[in-house]
Amino acid sequence: MASTDGLVPITRKFLASYYDKYPFPPLSDDVSRLCSEIRSIIPDLLKESPPSSEESSLVDEAGCQPPRKVDENMWKNREQLEEILFLLEKSRWPRALQQPSTSDDRELAIAFVSIHDKVQKTLKMLEAFQSKNSERVLNIVMTYLPQDFRATLILQQRERSERNKKAAVDALVSSGGTIREKYALLWQQQVDRRRQLAQLGSATGVYKTLVKYLVGVPEVLLDFVRQINDDDGPMEEQRHRYGPPLYSLTTMILLVRVFVLLSCRRFDAGLVKRHHITVLEQAVDVYSNEFIRFITFLSEVLANSPFLISAKDAGALDGRNNDDFKEISVAAGSSHEVLLSVESINSYIAWDFSLIQGKMSLDIGFSVEYINPSGQKTLILPYRRCESDQGNFCTVMTGDYKLVWDNSYSSFFKKVVRCKVDCIPPVVEPAESRSEVEG
Repeated sequence: MASTDGLVPITRKFLASYYDKYPFPPLSDDVSRLCSEIRSIIPDLLKESPPSSEESSLVDEAGCQPPRKVDENMWKNREQLEEILFLLEKSRWPRALQQPSTSDDRELAIAFVSIHDKVQKTLKMLEAFQSKNSERVLNIVMTYLPQDFRATLILQQRERSERNKKAAVDALVSSGGTIREKYALLWQQQVDRRRQLAQLGSATGVYKTLVKYLVGVPEVLLDFVRQINDDDGPMEEQRHRYGPPLYSLTTMILLVRVFVLLSCRRFDAGLVKRHHITVLEQAVDVYSNEFIRFITFLSEVLANSPFLISAKDAGALDGRNNDDFKEISVAAGSSHEVLLSVESINSYIAWDFSLIQGKMSLDIGFSVEYINPSGQKTLILPYRRCESDQGNFCTVMTGDYKLVWDNSYSSFFKKVVRCKVDCIPPVVEPAESRSEVEG
């Protein structure tokens, strides 16, 4: 565990001074030029063939302001890229391009393949960026957690939560959910992650128990996860600095999707001209190059970005002691018991202990049992003698769990055990988040 003595969460002012060193080179002028060209072509395509409700809705969306949050824009770009790939599957091409009979159609078919490949490359780069960024934030948090069973259990809970999220997305897709519905769910899940971080820092709801258990987690880390996404917090400075070019790219990919959709549906009617596809090729090429340049730049900035800084730099001082082991004395011929009440299944019972040794090497008996409401006992961890142990298990029943340190077999030696035990409740998805997505 890295020391947090003298550290405080990053402030927006300090982050602004850091970002001063990393100005983003402006987007190519081709971005605005090609967006204007696409906007001028769309009415011509709609004039000869009235839009469907889906097309009208998409045209309206392309004319709206993009989302304000950086990560929401990333998900929006990813959604459009996947929608474009769906449209560019060969089975959905215009009939004339699926079996081209003229040199012009063959050239256009090659252009569609090229556009598809560039979109796919950009999507993979974006997916890798998001995955790397998620791991980076997790690593920041884990660096300052006590490196014992608590960190292990937090990771286990996170992995289980992420598996559940993925299963929800897979179930939606397999049941016929649209790409739009899939990304609405993915963004909702991202909002839930943010809310859970804020709850951890604020110690509300189920996290009151969790934070009580995590006595060893530095206050500075709890402050960090609570403040990081505040409207005027550190991430607002990121939005201020790097939001505008991203907003332009979000608008551009929306226009490209509109263009692809209208072109595919109106191609066989002869409404799409060769220069339209040329503009589309240029737009995809410019977007792909500029978007990859942007996320590559942002990845470098974020990789070096400070999030916990010295109190001297921030003008404040905070720190706390993270050693919360307790010492218990188990007299010769006796035992010591700790009773933990579990109110929710899928909670974790965890322990970490070792004997304080003197000149002689000593051991102590240890076991764990479950006691149901009627008082019946079930052995969970068989009795064994050891000098130290660390472990955990996920509960499948509510009720009381008893951890027992047994020294009844010793007639002479008192044992001093340095230990910590607790029960970690499961991460509960906020009920309101399943019906409402926060912006």
